[in-house]
Amino acid sequence: MNGTRGNPRWPLYICCFGSMASMRMCDSMLPVLATEFAVSADRAAQTMSLFALAYGVFQLGSGPLGDRFAKTRVIALAAFACALGNLGACLAGNLDELRIARIFSGAAAAGIVPLTMAWIGDYSPDDERQAALARLLGATVFGMIAGQWGGAAMASSWGWRAPFVSIAAVFALGWLVTLSISPPVARDTSAKQPAFVRQTIDMLRASRVRMVLLVTFVEGALAYSSLAFLPTYLNTSFALPSSTAGLIASSYGVGGLLFSLGSKRLIRRFRDARLARVGGLLLAMSLVALAVSPFWWLSVPACMLAGFGFYALHNVLQNRAAQMAPHARGTAVSLFSCVLFLGQSFGIALGARSIAHASVRILFGVCALGLFVLALVFAHLSTPRRAASSSRVPE
Repeated sequence: MNGTRGNPRWPLYICCFGSMASMRMCDSMLPVLATEFAVSADRAAQTMSLFALAYGVFQLGSGPLGDRFAKTRVIALAAFACALGNLGACLAGNLDELRIARIFSGAAAAGIVPLTMAWIGDYSPDDERQAALARLLGATVFGMIAGQWGGAAMASSWGWRAPFVSIAAVFALGWLVTLSISPPVARDTSAKQPAFVRQTIDMLRASRVRMVLLVTFVEGALAYSSLAFLPTYLNTSFALPSSTAGLIASSYGVGGLLFSLGSKRLIRRFRDARLARVGGLLLAMSLVALAVSPFWWLSVPACMLAGFGFYALHNVLQNRAAQMAPHARGTAVSLFSCVLFLGQSFGIALGARSIAHASVRILFGVCALGLFVLALVFAHLSTPRRAASSSRVPE
């Protein structure tokens, strides 16, 4: 196991927790940051979109590093860099400095969740991989909940710098424990690893790879843009405090956690195509409910349903990504994550522009329709053709 001593899964989960908490932390802090720096909401939203953009772009480097060296060592170094980036955010004196710190943090975090996924792909049997990836959701979902709710709660009580200090401490812990179980010397696989560019081109020649990446980009743009502006919507539409809005929005993660807990039974009962359809339908229904609801308390079950539906759909995509290139799984999964978060950055930027001219409710409606259609198309393309495709595209 990459030369590790013992089971490295729980130290990696600490790093994954920190990665998702850092990513989602500014969502519920958006009104606070806009007020603190006296800027519009779309400018303050750059603390989210620039993080996602850096996270996506730097996936392209973390994957090859994970394939060439021990994945746990790369994850440990990424956690250390994330600790520094969040300390930088805490010390920022203006919005420009905060944006720079967020870009650095996003670039550093790029080497954590995808390489953990790749590690699971390397060491999980084929019939257990999808369930193992679903269990990884527990760490990422808890991180998302902590980021969305804890960010606003700590900012309201101790100021906007406090959340960045706390997440820096989490990353420091993740760095220490992951480094302690990493191999002392990285593997020398330079002779076995083809050039990254040639490797990526070879992957993209396969139509199934292009299909997974295209669906992933659109999923990231639609799902994450609606999620990112959820606390702002609750704050402006129902006059809820930022901490309350963040807590309600974090119930999205509770829905994901419920999927994680029941994933083994669901995966056994539903094949990939059906699971994708169900996930897309639940996600669309919940976003429509958010868009038309006149009562804030209906947002709680709607957010939970949205989280359950999203992670049901996304788990199918994760499983397909882990199978794209078994000989270079780190590179393949990092390419998948790169596309996902480039889509997220694009969606947040587009969403920020759209809410300046229209309501967040309209954004929810558009995203609901798009995600439902996307799930149906992906499920259709993922269904094995009885005659020729069943041996090539496993369900």
